[in-house]
Amino acid sequence: MLKSEKSFVSTLLLCLFLGEFGVHRFYVGKIGTGILQLITLGGLGVWALIDLVVIIVSKFKDKQGLPIKP
Repeated sequence: MLKSEKSFVSTLLLCLFLGEFGVHRFYVGKIGTGILQLITLGGLGVWALIDLVVIIVSKFKDKQGLPIKP
């Protein structure tokens, strides 16, 4: 199965420390939703927290729809 070229650890750390600014979404190529997270401060933290959980359970995908797996 194909997986993303983006690093799982990098995505996880970016979300953990800069999730409210959407930096992890910019990293995986999701520029539109990254801008929305930046403007809303990660949906006041809720959206960033949901993304963190999705990354931890290995269901987060990059712009091409490929999973970011460890």
